[in-house]
Amino acid sequence: MDENNLTNYQSYLKFERNLTDNSVEAYLSDIKKLQDFVRPKGLSLCDVGQSDVEEFLYDLHEVGISATSQKRILVGVRSFYKFLRLEGVLEVDPTELIDAPKLGEHLPMVLSLQEVDAMIAATDASTCDGQRNRAILETLYSCGLRVSELIDLRISNIFEKEHYIMVFGKGRKQRIVPISESALREIHNYFQFRYELDVKPGFQDHVFLNRFGRALSRMMVFNIVKRYAQEAGVQKEISPHTLRHTFATHLLEGGANLRAIQMMLGHEQISTTEIYTKVDRQMLREEILTYHPRNKIHKM
Repeated sequence: MDENNLTNYQSYLKFERNLTDNSVEAYLSDIKKLQDFVRPKGLSLCDVGQSDVEEFLYDLHEVGISATSQKRILVGVRSFYKFLRLEGVLEVDPTELIDAPKLGEHLPMVLSLQEVDAMIAATDASTCDGQRNRAILETLYSCGLRVSELIDLRISNIFEKEHYIMVFGKGRKQRIVPISESALREIHNYFQFRYELDVKPGFQDHVFLNRFGRALSRMMVFNIVKRYAQEAGVQKEISPHTLRHTFATHLLEGGANLRAIQMMLGHEQISTTEIYTKVDRQMLREEILTYHPRNKIHKM
C-alpha cells in the first residue's frame, strides 16, 4: 500500500503541483525518512499516528538535525498526509496538531540539582521498572548521555573498577565517559531485578530492558523522564536531553574545562559545547535579579 500511495503522491507533485524533479525528489525523500523510521516498528505510513511523528521529529533532533531542517522535513511530511486526506485514503492527518520546530538559538532548559534529586526520589526502587527508571535517570544525569547512547549501553562496556563506560555516539564514534558511584550503585540495584527477566536473544548484553526482555525505545525513555518530572513537581518542559544539558551546565558551574566537557559529550566542534557558557551566564543573571540587594530595593 505504501508504494502505491508514494507513486500516486509522486504523480500529484509532478503533474498537479507542477514541481521540478528536484523538488519532487526532496518531498519523497522526507517521506522515506519517516518510512524508514516506522518500518522497524511494523508500521506502514498509513498506520502512523501523531505520537509516531513526534517521536520521529525527536529522533531527528537527537541525531543533530537542525531546527531549520526539521521544519523543512515536517513540511514534506505534512504535504504527504494532506494528499492522503484529499484522496480519501485517511480520515485523520497525524501531523495536524504538531507544531513546527522553533527556529533560532534557544538556551536549553536546565534543572537544578534539587529538581534532579526529586525526580530520582520519585521512583519506586522496590519494583523492577521503578529501579530501572531510577538507574536511567541517574545515568542520564551522571554521564550526560544521548538517549540513543543510553538505550544501546552494554554491560560489557561498563568498566566498574575504572569508573567509566564506553558509549557509541553519532556515526558509531566511540568515546569513554566517567560514571559516578551513585549511577553504578543504581545500575547494580537494577541488575538484581534484571536477572529475573526473560531476556530475549540479542539483548543479553543490553543494560536497560523493557519488561519483555528487549531494548527500550527512545519514546519510552522520553516518557519515563516526563513522568518523573511531573511526579516530582518540576514546572519545566523537559526531555531526556534536558538531563544531558544539566550534566554539562553543572560541570561548567563546578569549574570543569570546556574542552573536557566537549569530550564527555562527544561534540565534534567546541562551538557546540560553548552554548553552555551562555547557559551559565543566563543562570548568573537570574540569580542576580532574584537575590542582589539592589534588585530587592527596586521591588519594594
